[in-house]
Amino acid sequence: MAGDVVGQALSRVDARLKVTGAATYAAEHRLEGLLYGVIVNGTAARGRVSGIATDAARAHPGVLHVLTDFSSLKLAHSSTELVFYGQPIAVVVATTAEAAAHGASLVETAYDRQPATTDLDDPRATSVTAPSNPDYSRGDPDGAFGSAEAKVDLEFTISRENHNPIELPSTIARWEGGKLTLWDKSQWVQGAARTVAGALGVPEQDVRVHCEYVGGGFGSAIRAYDHVILAAFAARQAGRPVKVVLSRRQFFYGTGYRPASRQRLALGAGTTGRIDSLIYEVRTETSRYEQYQEGLTDLPKFLYGVPHTQTRYRLTAIDTQSPASMRGPGVVSSAFALETAVDQLAHDLGIDPIELRLRNEPTRDEVTRLPFSTRRLRECYELGARRFGWARRGAALGGRTDGDLLIGMGMATAAYHNNRREVGSRARVDADGTATVATATSDMGPGTTTSVMQVAADALGLPARQVTFRLGDSAYPVAPPHAGATTMASVGSAAHSSCTALRNKFIGMAVADTASPLYRADPAKVAVGDGRLTSGENGAADTYRAILGRAGLPGLEATATWGPGDTDTRISTYGYGAVFAEVSVDPLLGLVRIRRMFAAYDVGRVVSPKLAHSQAIGGMVGGIGMALLEGTVTDHRDGRIVNAGLADYLVPVNADVPELDAAFIDTEDPLADPIGVKGLGEITIVGVPAAIGNAIFNATGKRLTDLPIRLEALL
Repeated sequence: MAGDVVGQALSRVDARLKVTGAATYAAEHRLEGLLYGVIVNGTAARGRVSGIATDAARAHPGVLHVLTDFSSLKLAHSSTELVFYGQPIAVVVATTAEAAAHGASLVETAYDRQPATTDLDDPRATSVTAPSNPDYSRGDPDGAFGSAEAKVDLEFTISRENHNPIELPSTIARWEGGKLTLWDKSQWVQGAARTVAGALGVPEQDVRVHCEYVGGGFGSAIRAYDHVILAAFAARQAGRPVKVVLSRRQFFYGTGYRPASRQRLALGAGTTGRIDSLIYEVRTETSRYEQYQEGLTDLPKFLYGVPHTQTRYRLTAIDTQSPASMRGPGVVSSAFALETAVDQLAHDLGIDPIELRLRNEPTRDEVTRLPFSTRRLRECYELGARRFGWARRGAALGGRTDGDLLIGMGMATAAYHNNRREVGSRARVDADGTATVATATSDMGPGTTTSVMQVAADALGLPARQVTFRLGDSAYPVAPPHAGATTMASVGSAAHSSCTALRNKFIGMAVADTASPLYRADPAKVAVGDGRLTSGENGAADTYRAILGRAGLPGLEATATWGPGDTDTRISTYGYGAVFAEVSVDPLLGLVRIRRMFAAYDVGRVVSPKLAHSQAIGGMVGGIGMALLEGTVTDHRDGRIVNAGLADYLVPVNADVPELDAAFIDTEDPLADPIGVKGLGEITIVGVPAAIGNAIFNATGKRLTDLPIRLEALL
């Protein structure tokens, strides 16, 4: 990939728009005749609405409609029975947001309640095999564990976590004839168009979704939830545009969440530290109406070279809304179990935790038997240990103090599959020499608008200031969800392909044009840089602007589709990392504070160093929340979430986030994709809770296996 824009530590191209308030988010679009919709949520986890009184709401000034019949809609769950607490049962539409909210509070309901199970650990709940995660085994795990000289067998619980980005779920819907336009907070505009079209029974091509800016998603906006569909439904019923914005409390019921999990991880090893057996069993919660599952078994099967390995994954259906992806879905949860168990084994054997991991490095992917595209994990360990000062860690538990505080260091390994999906891209250079590249992806915060622009600029040989990347419109070329650390490898590769095709079009025009200085030049020897096409044969040069001017064209464009093809049948491609944490523990109060963290990553080519570093820091902050703060509490009498709000649901604040830093191994992965990158968004949270837990163990000698770690566990 020629050029020098990739690798520059550029600031976000939309940063000024965001910090000055000029960026327009979904709820901020102004439409003539806009009405406001507020959802009324059911307060039973299971049953049926036996009566709903709407007269008072309808009589409230400003209220125009109270919609209660959703039977014509195809929702993910039943529209006639209640299947989770908080399920929408009505939409109040009014001329102001205040009138709609007050009208919603006037709706009174009665229920025929049925016995509900809302607890993952309720013995009445039934569990089934996760369909896409069948039981896996290689070798003789039980036999090898039984005869092992050293054994670790731990059980883990992780609480449910809810997404809490700054931007609330928001949708504006407008019908014009039979055409529907949505301005929606979405990580997948084309998926939202498909879902809403299916729910309303209209052709998908008649639905267009816009989302240029996303104020944080973390998985909460991958799918179009009820509020999106109901906004479109209400707008059709009202004959005017309708805006629906969920409250923070409604957010906890209106979208998905990281499912609670129960895990067992057992390791058997020899005294040299060679792990011979691994047994992993996991159970997660799901709704009764959907089977949501995550990649929890991926790392235990793959990360270390264990000849005897077994994994089992079960789903427990309860009366709740369906879970959803949350940063590092599945992998961060199983990494906590795996990396905690490995740390315990290292302690039991008296081997340094990094050394134990190095002794169990595989030479190939033990699951697929494929070679690694790149696996520079050893260098991550070395870089991380050196930069973090791992040599100062004392092996003796509780051996380091700072006044009355106990000080501990811990580390953990991170890995995440390098996901790539098929993407379409359209590139265009206009007569003024500026370029625009477009695809229907989203940017929920990592800086996709900037990083893809950098790839496009190098492929076209243009300065960064002359290239714009457009996204967030379902009418643009096809793109997958902005999730799963998929975007840079997939969208970036597609942008590279379309821009390369466009550059070659210009070269072809120039060498065939008798008026061009490049006439009859060898196309293979024409280079492009700073908007100039130059021939290595005689130094002749042309420009995009001149080529278009001579041809009398306002612009030239090219489209391309890129996908990984059969690459994953030939190589195993993952991102890797080593995460280090130092904590202090007050033994009298049980209070844990993060003192500093550092992580080293092998994620292929780093397109935008400033944005990559920001991603790493953001992942660490999320991992701190998962380790020490975040946990959704449910009242199992009716399924109500007790702490549905930021006053009670704790997320990290500035005081919780100390010295955080990250670095990246100088490498690329050309076997995986043409721009040599690996996904970064997910891996940066993986390993963080385990590193924190391992640091607490080093400080106190207490092995904690429940998340979040609460002070009472340390008293």
